Amino acid sequence: MKRKGQLAWIIIIAVLLIDQLLKIWVKTHMYLGQEFKITNWFIIHFTENKGMAFGIELGDGDQAKLFLSLFRLVAIGAIGYYLYSLIRKNAPVGLIACISLILAGAIGNMIDSAFYGLIFNESYYQVAQMFPSEGGYAGFLHGKVVDMFYFPIIQTTLPAWIPFWGGQEFVFFRPVFNIADSAITVGVIILLIFQKKFFPK
Repeated sequence: MKRKGQLAWIIIIAVLLIDQLLKIWVKTHMYLGQEFKITNWFIIHFTENKGMAFGIELGDGDQAKLFLSLFRLVAIGAIGYYLYSLIRKNAPVGLIACISLILAGAIGNMIDSAFYGLIFNESYYQVAQMFPSEGGYAGFLHGKVVDMFYFPIIQTTLPAWIPFWGGQEFVFFRPVFNIADSAITVGVIILLIFQKKFFPK
């Protein structure tokens, strides 16, 4: 049981370190919209979003942003308690690893929402400064989540005979995401694949 608890801490700390170091580097070295093309399908593209994973937004305005931040806090608390109970029950290592990834991803994006508005200025047409003298760009729980990974693996034009979307540009994978998003996605996918093994009852 002790080793499983240590594993959970290692996963959470590792994901948070990588996620936050990369986000801080992007925020302090790139302006909004800037990109570095590694290959045709692997691009570091700096964008920010007010919403959930992969740039999904929950309405517009300060109230929607505050609601989402508060929801994140409640979700983090619930996932954290669930992880704690799994460790105490000596649950399978794979299940603990998955929940640890999901929790780490949720905390990673929550850090952006809670603190980035306080410690950075805007990235529009400039590289942001950390702890600027004039203060940050937003209040507590109103910061934006930093995203940077863009993988347009398929870029094509849909055939004209396809109803509604014929002739339009098609890009897969279009959303820009970060390490925290990836941790959540990997954790959920592994849970789905091995759900019968993790939850035999």
